[in-house]
Amino acid sequence: MKIIHTSDWHLGQSFFTKSRKAEHQAFLHWLLAQAEQQQVDAILVAGDVFDTGTPPSYARELYNEFVVACNRLGVCLVVLAGNHDSVSVLNESRQLLACLNTYVVASVTDEPEHQLIALPKRNGSTGALLCAVPFIRPRDVLQSRAGDSGLTKRRALGTAISQHYQQLYQLALAKRQTLAQPLPIVATGHLSALGVSQSESVRDIYIGTLDGFPADAFPPADYIALGHIHRPQIVGKQPHIRYSGSPIPLSFDELGSAKQVLLVQFANDQLDTVTPLEVPRFQPMALLKGSLKELEQQLSSYPEQAEQPTWLSIEVALDDYLSDLQQRIQALCADKAVEVLQLRRARTRQRQSLQQQQNETLTELTPQQVFDRRLALENFDDENAGARKNRLEQLFHQVLAEVESGDSEESPA
Repeated sequence: MKIIHTSDWHLGQSFFTKSRKAEHQAFLHWLLAQAEQQQVDAILVAGDVFDTGTPPSYARELYNEFVVACNRLGVCLVVLAGNHDSVSVLNESRQLLACLNTYVVASVTDEPEHQLIALPKRNGSTGALLCAVPFIRPRDVLQSRAGDSGLTKRRALGTAISQHYQQLYQLALAKRQTLAQPLPIVATGHLSALGVSQSESVRDIYIGTLDGFPADAFPPADYIALGHIHRPQIVGKQPHIRYSGSPIPLSFDELGSAKQVLLVQFANDQLDTVTPLEVPRFQPMALLKGSLKELEQQLSSYPEQAEQPTWLSIEVALDDYLSDLQQRIQALCADKAVEVLQLRRARTRQRQSLQQQQNETLTELTPQQVFDRRLALENFDDENAGARKNRLEQLFHQVLAEVESGDSEESPA
């Protein structure tokens, strides 16, 4: 039995006003080619198929075309909802897609047996049992009670989620015994496990008040396919519990690690191998950091013309405020095949100063010093930056004057 584990497609994402349609289309074509080349039996999408609950029409078209293509290849497709997905949007075509060898699990139900799926091989025989767990909302598994402390709620929610997994796992064990076949048991999930490394594009879901799910709370399934974290990684040093990560970079800070899907192979009822399949980069992207002089040197390596312009995030190391920073960066990029999608300042002097003064208390600082240090952490990179900065300073001085005046009037003669 061979399975491809993928997640966090985020079809329909608008990336600094840029469409990801071409990238997603190229990825889905590549994924189908991998499924055919590797003779995969099933593809698991562990949540966040779409980027929003109301995906654009082209995103739905890509999704539907992929379903049809999988059916033509004889590959079973399982789609789990993530925190970005709309339960109603996924459910609206669930029964229709079931006719195309596609299982859609959009939410936890009161009948957990509906979340137990017998995954077929290409020849039609059962190859694995799947405990299909989508993104779990607190109301799906727990009734909150007034007066409970935060710690009590976290423990109750973690226990409820663990019990849901255990219930499904027991159903899978019973099903395997009934079938009398050596079948592996696979589970899915869309959540934050404890100890994982996130990225800027990950929206913290915290599963209500639960900020992380411990690895030892999962059932002893043969493989656990997780989604929500965009960087591929192993959970709790257990190779059978994995995040596949997103197939394309969803933020610039994800460029440091290769994107992949996971080819999971079983021998009878045992996990055999987990092989990362690296996803090609379909859109050139880069993160540049440094002073203006250093950035000029980095940009000199980019050609004047290219088939695709490189999307850039530029972080400029500055100690002083420059009102014409955008114009300077535009001038550096004028003759290069690049597009600057994100421009940020890194005020090194102010940040170092704050780090050095971290032991100071408010009683040791004047209101003006507190305001100045807080203002230094803000970015004023847009066209109206100077005016906005001046307006904040004026408002602060006005409030400070009013407060000091009031204190003076209330002081004893």
